[in-house]
Amino acid sequence: MVIHISSGSPFEAKIGYSRALVDGNLIYVSGTTGYDYKTMVMPEDVREQARNAFSTISHALEEAGSTIKDTVRVRYYITDMAHYDGLVEVAGKIFGDIRPAATMLVCGLTRPEMKVEIEVTARIGAHGD
Repeated sequence: MVIHISSGSPFEAKIGYSRALVDGNLIYVSGTTGYDYKTMVMPEDVREQARNAFSTISHALEEAGSTIKDTVRVRYYITDMAHYDGLVEVAGKIFGDIRPAATMLVCGLTRPEMKVEIEVTARIGAHGD
């Protein structure tokens, strides 16, 4: 049975997707940008955008019965290589000991204020804690 998890983002209903989808012990978290979904404010700084994205992702994983430590795959999308160092600073603190498989792409995102989007796949119990 598939379980759908929502963050309350208006984009989820508008576009027709779930923040995360649980299928057995796998959790697929959709691409997540840096909005604070309670206020719909997007910070200017890429570090803050990354922190917000990881916070949203962490909450979705927790709702699915997991944690960020169970991440086995992460994909980063940035709009400019100038954002690389800021994203790496934040991501390195989160994934430094977890070390999931990772990909980073430089691409356009759907809104001009978006500098980073992060997508993860987790497996419940992957970290073994």
